[in-house]
Order: sequence, then C-alpha cells, then structure tokens
Amino acid sequence: MAYSDKIRSAYQEQLQGLKDQGIFKIERYIHSVQDAEIEVEFPPGAPLKKVINICANNYLGLSSHPEVVKAAHAGLDDRGYGMSSVRFICGTQDIHKELERKITEFLGTEDTILFPSCMDANAGVFEAILSEQDVMICDRLVHASLIDGIRLCKAAQDSFKHSDMAHLEEKLILHADKRNKLVITDGVYSMDGDTAKLDEMVALCEEYDAMLLVDESHASGFIGKRGRGTHEKCGVMGKIDIITTTFGKALGGASGGCVSGRKELVELCRQKARPYLFSNTIAPSVVAGVIRVLDILSSTTERRDKLEKNANWWRKSLTEAGFVLQPGDTPIVPVMLFNAKLSQDFAKDLFSEGVYAIGFFHPVVPQGKARIRTQISAAHEMHHLEKALDAFVKVGKKYDILGKSKKDITAMYGA
Repeated sequence: MAYSDKIRSAYQEQLQGLKDQGIFKIERYIHSVQDAEIEVEFPPGAPLKKVINICANNYLGLSSHPEVVKAAHAGLDDRGYGMSSVRFICGTQDIHKELERKITEFLGTEDTILFPSCMDANAGVFEAILSEQDVMICDRLVHASLIDGIRLCKAAQDSFKHSDMAHLEEKLILHADKRNKLVITDGVYSMDGDTAKLDEMVALCEEYDAMLLVDESHASGFIGKRGRGTHEKCGVMGKIDIITTTFGKALGGASGGCVSGRKELVELCRQKARPYLFSNTIAPSVVAGVIRVLDILSSTTERRDKLEKNANWWRKSLTEAGFVLQPGDTPIVPVMLFNAKLSQDFAKDLFSEGVYAIGFFHPVVPQGKARIRTQISAAHEMHHLEKALDAFVKVGKKYDILGKSKKDITAMYGA
C-alpha cells in the first residue's frame, strides 16, 4: 500500500497536535561525555552550552570513569567490536560467563543470564517461566518494560494498588487456585523515587506460596549499605526469586541487562526467552566495562556513600525552598509541577540558567502529575548542587510556585 498524502496528512496532524499541547518531545544533542557537567546543543544548530546535568541515570558517576573506559578499551582490543551471533550459536565468550558469575555474587542470587538490555530481560522472562495455568500480579506503577513483558505472556494478569500490601494479599487469596503466582514490582520506582516494601512482600509470598520478581534498574549499585539493591536495604537478600536489572544506569551506563535469581528460572530463560535467543550478545567492550564496575563497587562503598549524602542534601534543600516533592529516600527527587506545559517551560528556563533537566508528563507519568524528575549523582560536587538549587529557586520564583501546594499550582496552571 502506498504511503498516500491522506495517510501522511493524518500523521502530520497527530504530530502537530502534540506541539499544540506543548508536549512535543525535542531531543538535545550532547557533545561531551556523560558527567556532572555536559555540553549541549539546544535547540539544534545553537552554540554549545555547558550545563549541570541533573537528570541522568549516572547515579555513581561511572559512565566516564577512567578505569571503566580503560577496561572497555581492553575488551575492544582483546575480544573485538561485536560477536555477530546470539549466545547459543557462537556468541558466548569466557568474559560473558565471568560477568554472569560476578553479578550472581554481587546480587546474592543463584545464577544470572545476560540480555541486550533490561527491557529485553523484562520482555523475555515472563513468557519463559509461566504458562496459562499461572498468574502475574503486579504493582500498578511498575515500569513500562515490565508491562510490555507481561502483555507478551499467556498467564493471567492482575494488579494491586501501589505499595498496598493489604490489596496484594487480597489478590494472592483470589488467585489461590493458580499453579504458580508471580508478584511483580520495581525495587525503586523510577518516576517517584520510592522503594518497594520488599520485606512485607517476601512475607506475603512465603505465606501464600508465590514467587517474587523485582526490577532493580534504579537500585543496583547504590541502594542498600553495600549497594546490592532494594533487597539488601529491606533485609531480604537471598529471598527474591527473580531480579532483573540494567547495566545502563549505575553499573556503567552503557547498555545490557540481566535476569538473576533461582537457577531453574534462569535456565528456562536460556532455553526459551526470545530476546535472549534472537538478539546478538552484549559487545565485549561493554562486558569488560561492567566487570570493572563490579570490581570497583565490591571493593569500596565510597561512591554509594557520597551519592546518599548528595541526595539527602538535595531533597532537604528543595523542601526548604518550598517545592512540592514526591516523598522518598533515593537519588530520584521529583519536583512536582502538575501541568505538562509548565514542566516544559520550567525545564527551558533551567537550561537558560545552566541546568539541564527534562519535564515529564503524560503518558510517561499519569495525567496531572507532570514534574521535573531530578536525579543526583556521585559525580556531583557541592558547587554543582548549589548552582542547580539557585537555578531552581530562581525559576520557581518566576512561576510563583515556591511555598505553594498542589491545589495552588493547579489552580494557576491547570492539571
């Protein structure tokens, strides 16, 4: 079928509608390594501007760490650019197995399998281990990649209210007749920055003979006293059946992910998970870089400790300045603006002040809950945070939102 003028016009109208609503997403071009400060070309064609990056997933500041970069270079030199194969054909090098062993030890699980990304891990795990006789019960705010993976699986689907353990228990009782019950949650919720009640969830799963899957993408490397994740923070290491996580955030920031957990479940993923069976193996340079990251994190908690200190200061300072924040105790600190266009305008003004942040709005977050999601890094020094705070306060005064409640802000700008 030809791509007719009628079809083209319909799509153009759809895109124009996003622009008219003020929610059209425009990519910024970065001309530097990922660090506390970056050089950005925005809008396209504009001169480069050096800004403080307050919205990256680079929690531990390892994306451009010299030792990690050096390890990646060595992996490239020693093992080549790419594997040109999936794992079960000729795509498994010894370093892939070494990384799987190191992740297993780091997370305190039984076995691990690598995926091209955590999105692929979440897309493949459910279909590999569940069938029509089973049920998946997920928190209603789980990450989009988990939702996509759930949709691909033939098991029954249900959900419980966010972090509502009484509601989860009702659902476990409701599905008592199912062969296997799998409870699904994020460890740290990426948009709000709150943590799952894993200790309570583990207790419920043990009582009702259910399994538990936790996506630790925004936790691995820095949550818990040794950075092992939410399961360490909640005192339930060794009791989580499946952990999925990414290497694209705190663990180096490149790409790749994994499923880690009970050895039988991991082995089923090796045999049946489609993103694993039909995607190229993670590139050797990335594998070598992640191995070095894990070595660094296993030898010291210095970066994790600095990140915690930075995040606590940032949350306290924004609160005292009068911003509305989502409650939490992680490096994800959402500044709530409630209006999509306001979040866009606020981000543009921050950029003018030398601070790089992005407005988030529907469908990334629920309607009426637009925000600037700030993310703190161990790469940030106090002078970065102080300058960023000054910019937030200046822009907050411009829009008259400091000290105002959600009701006040939505009355001025709408939801």
